[in-house]
Amino acid sequence: MSEVKTDKLTGVGTAGSIVVTGEGNSTTTNLQQGLIKAWVRIDGDASGASIDDSFNCAAITDNGTGDYNVSRTNNMSSAATYYIIDGQYINSGYTAGAWYDGTTTTATVQYKVFDGNSSSSAADRDPVGYSVIGDLA
Repeated sequence: MSEVKTDKLTGVGTAGSIVVTGEGNSTTTNLQQGLIKAWVRIDGDASGASIDDSFNCAAITDNGTGDYNVSRTNNMSSAATYYIIDGQYINSGYTAGAWYDGTTTTATVQYKVFDGNSSSSAADRDPVGYSVIGDLA
């Protein structure tokens, strides 16, 4: 088996586009389009929420119970064309989920957490988090 080691890949035809052959050799995918552009794991139980770990996320603002703004290091190309995949936390008989709302820009997401067993009221939970897919600016 061959091994390739490199620090950088650049497309020949288009510098920002690399096509990878998929399983079965019958389809291809654009490598950049298939990557998660940002993710964050939040400790919402902390006094003032904190980021446990992240990629391409710079800071968090705690707006109140279950309500956070997370800013990214590198912006998305358009606030209207990226998508959030949220995480869920299930423990001790309750379920928490999240959605993005309010101030969604190319640089930040307002992320709200709710307790599924208490009429969807806002809740501080640990851990919660999300991933971002779409095009970087």
